[in-house]
Amino acid sequence: MKKEQANPISIKDHLNFIAMVFCFWMAIYIYAPVFGVYLETINFSYSTIGVILGSYGVTQVLFRLPLGVLSDHLQGIRKNLLIIGFVMALLSNLLLVYFESFLVVIIARLLIGITASMWVMATVLYSYYFTAQHSAKAMGIMQFVTVATQFLGMAISGYLVYLFGWTFPFWLGTIASAGGIYFSWKIKDVPSENEKAKPEISMKQHIIEVIRIPNLLIITFLSLVAHAILFITIFGFSPIIASSVGVSEKLFVWLIIAFFIPHILASISFIFFELPDRFIKVIIVSSFIVTAVCLLSIQGTVTLLKLNVAHVGIGLALGVIFPLLLSEVVKISPDYLKMSAMGFYQSFYAIGILLGPILAGIVANSFGLLEVFLSTGVLSLIVGIMSIFLIRSRP
Repeated sequence: MKKEQANPISIKDHLNFIAMVFCFWMAIYIYAPVFGVYLETINFSYSTIGVILGSYGVTQVLFRLPLGVLSDHLQGIRKNLLIIGFVMALLSNLLLVYFESFLVVIIARLLIGITASMWVMATVLYSYYFTAQHSAKAMGIMQFVTVATQFLGMAISGYLVYLFGWTFPFWLGTIASAGGIYFSWKIKDVPSENEKAKPEISMKQHIIEVIRIPNLLIITFLSLVAHAILFITIFGFSPIIASSVGVSEKLFVWLIIAFFIPHILASISFIFFELPDRFIKVIIVSSFIVTAVCLLSIQGTVTLLKLNVAHVGIGLALGVIFPLLLSEVVKISPDYLKMSAMGFYQSFYAIGILLGPILAGIVANSFGLLEVFLSTGVLSLIVGIMSIFLIRSRP
């Protein structure tokens, strides 16, 4: 596959980039499904756990937009920023290995949030490996590798804890971080011709033009809510409620499978099928409503089977929403603003990563775990209905 004749992209380049993405998400998510339960074992309350889980989003809110703007202006630093991100991941995982205090755990999560902020560069850099017409395919591949890596790491983490103890996943995250430093150094940075010919504008005007991109604010809001749901459920309180009804860590794999298999299949579909623009709105609306129904079903007597069935629907719906919204950002953004637009998009959806778990922790502490899923389901339903009126046809 080639982006431009002057910058041929080989299979080796694709494989190297995919290896970097694998290390990226493995370093971040290898311990994700057991982390909330781990924090319980070291005697943190639900509200404190919510703050710790949400702190992962703080540095993403702060860094993603500035990183996007900076990398649009200084293209040569993109690979170096990715390398810095992996160094932060390595430090974060080592802190979690050796320390259990609230302050150090918060610092570790803030550092891993810096790593996640570098996803701005990764998504746009990989989109340049493809022609503009195939941006959905590029984002489908990225989403597939992302969720496949998250699935693998999360599927094995509970059993690894059962076999080797709580710190073992943090050690694996350290190893993945070291691998990511190597692969990010070797990736090929391919700017488009339009990007090379970008107009000379001030930083202030640059940001104003990003905000004025049609539909960007709406797409970002929808992604914010979807990411809040993701980090409230499978990356937050789903394993905790499973543990509360007697499910052991080694059985978390079934919950992970229930969520991630349909999530992966949804992402794969975008690699092979180009979705006509006229169907995008109805599919996004339907996905939020399906998510709401599944969340609202987690009431009454909770069993692992009930949780698994609900998470099949949640995983499928979010697996459709994420690549669709991501590809829309790529499509609506001019080349010279693409990195900044992606930074804006990812910075503000990170507010959902930050606030979702914090608010869920407050609800869990005040009312109970079931109410977390009830309130999140109501939120998803409201946003699904709002999407009917918010989403406009792409110009």
